[in-house]
Amino acid sequence: MKTQTPIKTDIEIAQSVKMKPIAEIVDLLDVTEGEWEPYGKYKAKIDLSLLERKKQHPDGKLVLVTAISPTPAGEGKTTVTVGLGQALNRLGKKAVIAVREPSLGPNFGMKGGAAGGGYSQVVPMEDINLHFTGDFHAITTAHNLLAALLDNHVHQGNELNIDPRQVVWKRVIDMNDRALRDIVIGLGGKTNGVPREAGFDITVASEIMAILCLSEDLEELKESLASMLVAYTYEGTPVYVRDLGAQGAMTLVLKDAIKPNLVQTLEHTPALIHGGPFANIAHGCNSLIATKMALKLGDYVVTEAGFGSDLGAEKFLNIKSRKGGLHPSAVVLVATVRALKMHGGVAKQDLGSENVGALIEGCSNLEKHIDTIKHFGLPFVVALNRFPTDTENELKAVKDLCEKQGIPLALTEVWEYGGAGGEPLAQKVMETIENAENHFRFLYDEGSSIPEKIEKIAKKVYGADGVLFTDKARKQIKEYERWGWDAMPICMAKTQYSFSDNPALLGRPKGFVITVRELKPSLGAGFIVALTGDIMTMPGFPKRPAALAMDIDEEGTISGLF
Repeated sequence: MKTQTPIKTDIEIAQSVKMKPIAEIVDLLDVTEGEWEPYGKYKAKIDLSLLERKKQHPDGKLVLVTAISPTPAGEGKTTVTVGLGQALNRLGKKAVIAVREPSLGPNFGMKGGAAGGGYSQVVPMEDINLHFTGDFHAITTAHNLLAALLDNHVHQGNELNIDPRQVVWKRVIDMNDRALRDIVIGLGGKTNGVPREAGFDITVASEIMAILCLSEDLEELKESLASMLVAYTYEGTPVYVRDLGAQGAMTLVLKDAIKPNLVQTLEHTPALIHGGPFANIAHGCNSLIATKMALKLGDYVVTEAGFGSDLGAEKFLNIKSRKGGLHPSAVVLVATVRALKMHGGVAKQDLGSENVGALIEGCSNLEKHIDTIKHFGLPFVVALNRFPTDTENELKAVKDLCEKQGIPLALTEVWEYGGAGGEPLAQKVMETIENAENHFRFLYDEGSSIPEKIEKIAKKVYGADGVLFTDKARKQIKEYERWGWDAMPICMAKTQYSFSDNPALLGRPKGFVITVRELKPSLGAGFIVALTGDIMTMPGFPKRPAALAMDIDEEGTISGLF
């Protein structure tokens, strides 16, 4: 295939394609008139009643897209997800895409837009990358409503005997704002509340985001919200949302946010975009409701999990699939020559130069991710996502390595050619699903002890020699066992850049241990978060935020959004 010229930006490509009215996208699916409502011309909310009506309808085949350890060189996981869905439709299959909603903070910070790229995007990309249908605003409001009710309770007499020094519920905002990480509230006199230390997380790190993405109906959402831990009493007894009686009002705020959003790709493939928990703090997957809905609407469902297989895919399989009874048909592992060269020691500024030796060295990272997928007993295909700077020698080197080891691989050019560039991958995925054995299994029994579960993940997924628990973490483990919080899945909070907890260790590091510095109970979401390394729940902007290159003209045309 020849390169298309001139090369346009993602937003220019998105603005150049004529979208179909959302009613025409609905017509492609088995959705009745009462099961959807339009949000403007090109977006819709799908009602949860669809799941009840189609309860006996067989599920489609679920394809999980993950990637090698991400680098600044780029992997294009969402782009491949969208392109694969388009390719399956080009081949006559009824495919539906299910992905996460982008967060405003990273969009305005370093990352830019997050709706795919090139000719494999979901649209309207401007809306998707900005306010969309207001889901994140609703989550932010519900979260901060709880914070306000909690502080008001303490101010108005503190009937629950809450210790202000042991309030664990922060506030959130969907923006990168480092100045809000640690703050003091309640200053200015008695009428302004009880002074205490507090802080903000970014909205996508909220436990409410994780709960919304793992709930299957409104009643379960309310019950899960009621189970969240917010503080401790002076005697050290846990205080839950149900003790404050806040779950009803919070659920009310989320009544529309729980409904998945339907949009389309540039080639009019239906796409459900819903939820967006961080993948190195929470479980990093779109909502369970949207995934299950897609499985009832399509023969093939292409979904993704955040970052590499050591984070998003591990949590998709151990947490989301366990919770929702999902059984993936195959995994697509996205890699690029550029990223593999970085894992082989090449600096970012030198990636344009051919370096087969470093490329082969970096393939150790790919091999470890393959090893991880094998631990789950799932068939897989490697998608080698082609960049214009890739040389034939480099592409051949990866192909030869995979062929030698019996690794199924497909060259993928969906950024440049859309669905047409993903047909080899789509063919390979369908063949793999049809012919390869599928022995899907969880990595651990959720009833095992907290240390046992963490050690299983560290050794099997990361390749670590073991796990070191700080004194604080060991004390917390005993506390969680005392309160009966230990029989839940583990959600590892770890750097996305390395298998280890040190972001500088690229490739396939060996001879390392994972240090768990502390634990956090996400009781409503139904998992225990194990924090390693220095994971930020409130990012900051870089020196030159992406927002400074964004603009809108008098006709409403947006520029600079990726």
